Amino acid sequence: MSQMTTHERFTRMFEHKEADRVPIIDSPWTGTILRWQKEGLGDQDWVEYFDIDRVASINVDISPRFESRVLEETEEFTTYITPWGVTLRQQRVPDSTPEYLDFTVTNPNQWMEAKKRMTPSRDRVDWTYLQKNYKKWRESGAWIQAIFWFGFDVTHSWFIGTERLLMALVEEPEWCLDMFNHFLDMCIAQFEMVLDAGYEFDSIYWPDDMGYKFNQFFSKSMYRELLLPVQKRAIEWAHSRGVKAHLHSCGDIHPFVPDLADAGLDALNPLEVKAGMDPYALKLEFGDRLVLHGGLNAVLWDDPEKVEEEMRRLIPVMKENGGYIFSSDHSIPNSVSFDTMKRIVKLAKELGTY
Repeated sequence: MSQMTTHERFTRMFEHKEADRVPIIDSPWTGTILRWQKEGLGDQDWVEYFDIDRVASINVDISPRFESRVLEETEEFTTYITPWGVTLRQQRVPDSTPEYLDFTVTNPNQWMEAKKRMTPSRDRVDWTYLQKNYKKWRESGAWIQAIFWFGFDVTHSWFIGTERLLMALVEEPEWCLDMFNHFLDMCIAQFEMVLDAGYEFDSIYWPDDMGYKFNQFFSKSMYRELLLPVQKRAIEWAHSRGVKAHLHSCGDIHPFVPDLADAGLDALNPLEVKAGMDPYALKLEFGDRLVLHGGLNAVLWDDPEKVEEEMRRLIPVMKENGGYIFSSDHSIPNSVSFDTMKRIVKLAKELGTY
């Protein structure tokens, strides 16, 4: 089979058909890229160097647009407020996780004030970025995804806090539903503007981590009542526009997968093995309905022999009849050397070829 573009490859996977090879994409940490640059990558683009698949993303701003400013800078930390009104303290080293210090929105009344600030407008789209890059993406055969921001994960981590949202799901479900739905309404309105301007995309992609290690943040009944209907509405909008729906949800979300498949979801990522997901079992049960993206345990990636053994076990099964995108089960940590990454990509191409 002749070599395909990324767009052709992805299209075949979403049709659950074979291609020249499975798509290969991933997300290295900042520190991982810095390490690779020291070990031989230099200033080259890592995607071009490894000749893997290119996925372009279109982002829009749906935030309340609170004043974003730096509160304090020290040698070790930067403390700042985000456009979502969250005060964060960030270590000044690559790959650090911020500490959440304070939230502007902590109750339904404050939400109603923030909601007034979240109205669709053309200046929430970076039109200059699109004008500069869109033609190049299409000519190179990239896969273009529209990044949506709605649901549980964005609301707790970006906006009101984890414990607060978990309590509200039980005690104030109407508030949660209003936030989930308004975030989605904003995304749809902004991307309708993008489409109306002539910029097309191939899928919507949104992060909504609903699980952690061997469990979920809420029950299946609560999921079905409060979140699944919003996700289904996003999927239906995508399909009405002729594009695919691609969900990123970390953790063990096994109990939710049947409902997602029934809702029409097209692709699921990252299939987090270290949290309890089983890509092999998912392939057997849902391989004809879902594109399975990820599933290669990132904990193994710093050990060439172990990761290659797992690749040889997993890829031949996952690639059957298409419907598979190769990547780690989240992202590439800075423990992975440049030479190890070379070995992984080389083997992924060999095993992923049809």
